[in-house]
Amino acid sequence: MKLSFTSLTGEYAITRMPALALLPDWADGVGLVNITRANDELSIVCLANRAPDIADTGWTALRVDTLATLDEPGVVMAALTPISTAGLGVFVISTHLRDYLLVRTAEMNRVKTALTDAGHTIA
Repeated sequence: MKLSFTSLTGEYAITRMPALALLPDWADGVGLVNITRANDELSIVCLANRAPDIADTGWTALRVDTLATLDEPGVVMAALTPISTAGLGVFVISTHLRDYLLVRTAEMNRVKTALTDAGHTIA
């Protein structure tokens, strides 16, 4: 499966908070926002300029523009395999409509090479 990606504008941050923490005001706003609560954490992805000092910053968000049904196999694997094979880490977010990959901004050239070498396109 060949995919098309768009690099989103801005630097992103990933913040891990205690599981029972209240949703902070800084989390919501423009850009990609993902809030996931699990039994052992509250994980928040947002633009780095509004994240707290404890956030892990320096991430670029790539949106998978190729739309697929919820149960279509292989979409996430097609995106992850080239990046993983290149020895790079990735943080994945899936929504009802799309998938997003967060990769280290410092590694974007290697990410782009890995994806394009696998036949994908990046806008």
